[in-house]
Amino acid sequence: MRARHVTRHAAAAVTAALALTALAVPTAGAAGSAAPGALTRCGENDVTVRAEPSEDNADILKLSVRNDSPKACLVDRVPTVTYGELDGAALPLPTVPHAGRTLAAHDTAYAAVLSVSDPEDAKDEAPAVMYVTIAAIPDHQGRSFQALTLGSPTGVRVWEPVTTLWQPSASHAQQVLEKETTGRGTLAV
Repeated sequence: MRARHVTRHAAAAVTAALALTALAVPTAGAAGSAAPGALTRCGENDVTVRAEPSEDNADILKLSVRNDSPKACLVDRVPTVTYGELDGAALPLPTVPHAGRTLAAHDTAYAAVLSVSDPEDAKDEAPAVMYVTIAAIPDHQGRSFQALTLGSPTGVRVWEPVTTLWQPSASHAQQVLEKETTGRGTLAV
C-alpha cells in the first residue's frame, strides 16, 4: 500500500475504533445491566468466518460469517479484512460508518473483497502477502486464511483493498462490489 494512502489507513483505524463504540450493548439502570431484549455482540466463538477465492477474478475474495449461537447477536456491518503484516484494513464500499448488524441465530451474511482496486498502479508495486485475516467485529482476533487456500500460491496481491458490507446473499455481495467498482477492478469514484 502506498504512503499517500496513510490518511486512508488512519481513517480506517478511527473508523474501527468508532465501531467498537457502535457495537456497545445499551445499558439500563444504575447497576448498568443490559436492557431487556437488547442484542449483545457476537462472541468470537459464536461465529464462523470463511473466505474463498472468486472463480471470476483472482483479486476478489468471497467472505461469509455464520452465527452458530442459538440466539441473535450483533456483528459489525463491515467485515474487518487485513492483509498479512501490512497496516490498515480493506475500506468499505459504499463508505459508511461502522455500526452493528443483527445476525439471527444460525444465519449467514456474505461480503466480497477486492484486494487490488487499481490494477494499473498495482502491477509494479503491489505487495503479495501470505495470509489474509477476516473478523466479524474489529476487536475480534479473526481467522487467518493462507494464500494457498485462497487460490494464490505465490501470495495474495494487495493494493488499496475495498470490501462490501455484509449482505444477505453471496450473489448480492458480488452485485454490490460490481456496482461500487467499474471496469477491471477500478474504483468507481
